[in-house]
Amino acid sequence: MDQALKSTVPTEYWSRVEDGRVVCELCPRECKLGEGQRGLCFVRARENDQIVLTSYGRSSGFCVDPIEKKPLNHFLPGTPVLSFGTAGCNLTCKFCQNWDISKSRQMDTLADVASPEAIADAAVRLGCRSVAFTYNDPVIFLEYARDVAAACHQRDIRTVAVTAGYVNPKPRADMFSFIDAANVDLKAFDDAFYRRIAGGRLQPVLDTLRYLRHETNVWLEITNLVIPGHNDSEEDIRRMSEWIVQTLGPDVPLHFSAFHPSYRMRNVPPTSRSTLRRARTIAKQAGIHHVYTGNVHDPEGDTTYCATCGEALIERSWYELRAWRLDDGACPSCGSRCAGVFEPAAGAWGAKRLAIKMGPEGMALS
Repeated sequence: MDQALKSTVPTEYWSRVEDGRVVCELCPRECKLGEGQRGLCFVRARENDQIVLTSYGRSSGFCVDPIEKKPLNHFLPGTPVLSFGTAGCNLTCKFCQNWDISKSRQMDTLADVASPEAIADAAVRLGCRSVAFTYNDPVIFLEYARDVAAACHQRDIRTVAVTAGYVNPKPRADMFSFIDAANVDLKAFDDAFYRRIAGGRLQPVLDTLRYLRHETNVWLEITNLVIPGHNDSEEDIRRMSEWIVQTLGPDVPLHFSAFHPSYRMRNVPPTSRSTLRRARTIAKQAGIHHVYTGNVHDPEGDTTYCATCGEALIERSWYELRAWRLDDGACPSCGSRCAGVFEPAAGAWGAKRLAIKMGPEGMALS
């Protein structure tokens, strides 16, 4: 039987402890499981005295999105990306915007079946320059993502991880060995927030960011979802921005994204445009070269500016590219190179979103 149709496959990162339980060592949560139990992520479980992945080859859905929606503004701007996820998550964020997928405990959520080769083939046929592991965290389906990436790279298709970065060191090195670009969700610069709101810890995420920036060639951007009354204080934003500049450098783009009431935080108001603009100002004052606002219509906060002279290099309105002034990745006014991964010309995908159905017989548009 084709491995892609086997939803349960062995995994590597686990060990046994003295009381007979098996420890999943994929992420800092390190769930200790008896036979038949599942980890908090739901998709990794103990079967036959080992940890297995139960969602291999199965997805909660496929879409072609603009790469800016990940969000990645400095990685192949304007190009389409084939996006998919599975089910489950290894954090418990009360504000989750994709809670119907990431918090799912129903295998029926995983309606699409697709081998790694079928995904790579679909990306080629659709003209996508990359495939994104997104909607839920690819860390928890590492084995599937790794095989998809191998098939994609054989066809000159790049890979993108949209992740919370909550992963242990050994699997982290494995995970990012096959990733070309990543957007890491830095939920707050406060360990108490992580423990209380996200069900995790801050330090492993900071370790992942530091690792990506200094020990890999992965193109890195960061998103901070700004939640009113929880992580939007000027002090928190300033401390986070200063850490990014001092530890990662000023060229790592930072996206401040608007919160919309969801999941278990429906009583919290949405983030105002003025709050996002204030956060952007603080981050720029701290020295970050490229700071964006997301989930609101803000052309200034969507635009990429030259870090040296301030020239508008890539103008955007939502996910539409309205102007492209990069000259072989450099500013035409002063000649300074813009940090990022750019092709000679902008892509022309625009703001379209195309749903795809995948199955044993291949791809179909929907």
